[in-house]
Amino acid sequence: MGISRLYLDHFMTTVKNIIKLINSGESETLEFKANFSNEAIKTITAFSNTHGGIICIGVLNNGGIAGLNLNKESVQQWINEIKNKTIPSIIPDIEIVKIQRKVIALIHIKEYPVKPVSFKGRFYKRVENSNHLMRPDEVAQAHYKTFNSSWDYTIDPDHSISDISLTKVKKFINSVNRTKKEKIKDSPLQVLKKFDLLRGKCVSKACFLLFTKKESLFTAVELGRFQTETLIKDGVRTKADLFNQVDAILDFISKHINKEYIITGSPQREERWDYPLNALREIVTNLVVHRDYSGSTSAVIKIFDDKIQFSNSGRLPSGLTISMLLRGEYISTPRNIQIADMFKEAGIIEKYGSGISRIVNEFKAYGLVAPEFREVGENFSVTVFKTRLSNVTQKNHPKKVTEKVTEKVTEKVTEKVTEKITSNQNKILKKIAGNFSITAKKLAIEVGISERKIKENIRKLKEKGLLRRIGSDRGGHWEVF
Repeated sequence: MGISRLYLDHFMTTVKNIIKLINSGESETLEFKANFSNEAIKTITAFSNTHGGIICIGVLNNGGIAGLNLNKESVQQWINEIKNKTIPSIIPDIEIVKIQRKVIALIHIKEYPVKPVSFKGRFYKRVENSNHLMRPDEVAQAHYKTFNSSWDYTIDPDHSISDISLTKVKKFINSVNRTKKEKIKDSPLQVLKKFDLLRGKCVSKACFLLFTKKESLFTAVELGRFQTETLIKDGVRTKADLFNQVDAILDFISKHINKEYIITGSPQREERWDYPLNALREIVTNLVVHRDYSGSTSAVIKIFDDKIQFSNSGRLPSGLTISMLLRGEYISTPRNIQIADMFKEAGIIEKYGSGISRIVNEFKAYGLVAPEFREVGENFSVTVFKTRLSNVTQKNHPKKVTEKVTEKVTEKVTEKVTEKITSNQNKILKKIAGNFSITAKKLAIEVGISERKIKENIRKLKEKGLLRRIGSDRGGHWEVF
């Protein structure tokens, strides 16, 4: 384990404390160097870009005291060299102390407020007890974080307010007003300014991605239904704005996954999709919100007979591992601050940092193996499987089955509604088919009309025999015919 940051800040340079420090071994905040060199300066920048640290000059890798031969000018020469080889220039505190009749130097480095710091044009970060060259996206993210910003917050030089759909902004306002006590009464333009999406006459990159009038290659997602790893049965590319992108992706997935009706002997049928739909929505939302839009790589979703693979450009934030992600041992740091905030305002994201836990728990509760999370090159991928857990209980999956009917959701909805219902009613049926416990308030948000109109359309669907409510409003569920 490394020394704590508190210990770094209050370190007392007594012989006893220095020996204790050295005996703790190299770590994220401690490095040993036999001599002062460019490698020491590289470590200085790595500490500056991470959490700070101490470099012990004159100490061997194994903690042995080698000692130094210093003259009156040595320390000043080191400081000048560090200053000249780092950008921004670093001027560390250097202490000279004597241990076991040998002289060593302690270089104290604080985490630098303006990141990243470079050494000879290269940027390093500290990971455990070694220095790692930062990737281009990590360099950019470190810079944005310095100013509490992100790539999507910056001004879009290629688009203007004329490329933004104010109708879509109005729809966003309606979504916010359905979930917030304090209603937004401002005009669409005022709302864009309020959220810093419009600054002067310039729009942010998030503004364009969220409310673009036309389809855009910048938001492209490749969707495919595969028979084998190489044989595709159906494919489409969606280039919608980010809010509509979530529904477009889920519609395609719903088209290509199955739903079973399980007759258990009770008056009500059990309805079971191949995968828990709430978890799929969470995965898709994360894909859209946390994607690295600064590159040219499209997100890719592949649906197979036994699994679905979601692949997104952009690795995990620096210092965050998949094991930490699964344990929930992290503070959420959205790659796209404005996009994440707008999804949260619209009620699509409920809470930062809890999505992965909800996904895993949904799959376990559904009796399926946990999804697989991986970093592949510069991409992050999630794979979900139909594979059931070996300890699935009879309660979760009744064995007394007298009838099974498997059908595509599109067959369930569109077969009976052709030329019978309106577009909004069609959307309502599809949303309910994806979540039989969905509320009228949630339907209003997802369909984009008022809650009053949702209830009016539901009444008409009931009259047409296409929809029925089973149980109470609070504890019941919908049934689509």
